[in-house]
Amino acid sequence: PGAMSQAAAKEIPQEQDEGGSRRSSWGLLVTAGVGGTLVALYAVATPFVTPALRKVCLPFVPATAAQIQNVLKMLENRSGSLVDIGSGDGRIVIAAAKKGFQAVGYELNPWLVWYSRYCAWRDGVHQNTKFYISDLWKVSFSRYTNVVVFGVPQMMPQLEKKLEDELECNARIIACRFPFPCWIPNHTTGEGIDTVWAYDLKHSRGCETKSLEITPETKS
Repeated sequence: PGAMSQAAAKEIPQEQDEGGSRRSSWGLLVTAGVGGTLVALYAVATPFVTPALRKVCLPFVPATAAQIQNVLKMLENRSGSLVDIGSGDGRIVIAAAKKGFQAVGYELNPWLVWYSRYCAWRDGVHQNTKFYISDLWKVSFSRYTNVVVFGVPQMMPQLEKKLEDELECNARIIACRFPFPCWIPNHTTGEGIDTVWAYDLKHSRGCETKSLEITPETKS
């Protein structure tokens, strides 16, 4: 009996050690899992939260079906290249590409850019679209003749000046949700948040090409 009790006494600590090591392993796995989840959530959420912390907040708000149709209406009989400033999930760019435009989107959120590229590929217009991860204030829009803007009131005065400095006279700027402060729109459609304003820069800038009047020479 003495020998058996000694053997049992030796087995008990060993079982306790094994149980403790298993609990320790599970604890490490849980900690690693929670940590990995938090890192993943941070990586996903940061691009969406960061714009709200910028001096000019430009949050992601998807375009409604009515807004897209109103934008397309303002693009009727237009041609040339198109850019969507703050393209979000790419809805405007993809819709314009389906109408035959070579359309480009600039968006600061990389997750939205990657999703836009996927949607363009899914809808079969990836060859007519491009999406860039970029700050709109660091991009020149001089090569575009059609510009779509989903902005906020705080940014519109500065953006108005930027576009007026960069765009050619034949450009049309389409503003959604909020109009530009100084320009007078040439066309307006929609109601409420679906309102869209179209500005022909040649009228806003006053740079219409005037034909020269040639008076016939009179014989003296």
